[in-house]
Amino acid sequence: MQNSKVRNLKTEVLSDNWYTLRKVTFDYLKKDGSWETQSRETYDRGNGSTILLYNKERSTVILTRQFRMPTYVNGNKNGMLIETCAGLLSEENATECIQRETQEETGYEILSVEKVFEAYMSPGSVTEIVYFFIAEYKDSMKVSEGGGAEDEQEEIEVLELKIEEAVKMIENGEIKDGKTIMLLQHIQLRGIL
Repeated sequence: MQNSKVRNLKTEVLSDNWYTLRKVTFDYLKKDGSWETQSRETYDRGNGSTILLYNKERSTVILTRQFRMPTYVNGNKNGMLIETCAGLLSEENATECIQRETQEETGYEILSVEKVFEAYMSPGSVTEIVYFFIAEYKDSMKVSEGGGAEDEQEEIEVLELKIEEAVKMIENGEIKDGKTIMLLQHIQLRGIL
């Protein structure tokens, strides 16, 4: 159902170099009954999936570390970020995407995943919805070393950490990625680890 407080929507593409940056101009009905013309820029990079792999017996999780340019230009001195495995949906659904990404990035072939929630990560400017998953992993599921897809210019380090260590890394600022923090806290709140 459309929002009756929004009318005269006009969209202009500002850039479609990598993803799509649009300027959206619209009229918005204010509480006082007057209409106000507003404009916002929206960045559309598609939707994504992320997963936290955990091992109950060892109380461990699998995370990744890779270079992230946006963090580098915003004060992360070496640009490296510790995060959960993730990827953008292409033609596949969220579950298929995260199973493929898990194998590419971590080397684990996970056949059964549990969707735990979905969230807009930066709704003030980015259109992306991220689908959040968890799955248990075992050594027998390791089919490769992981490290990412070479054709996607990925160079990913796979980390296996004790859950207590990962939580301390949030507290001391070593883990600053929102999706990773959300999933680590989720498995703690549910009492999984």
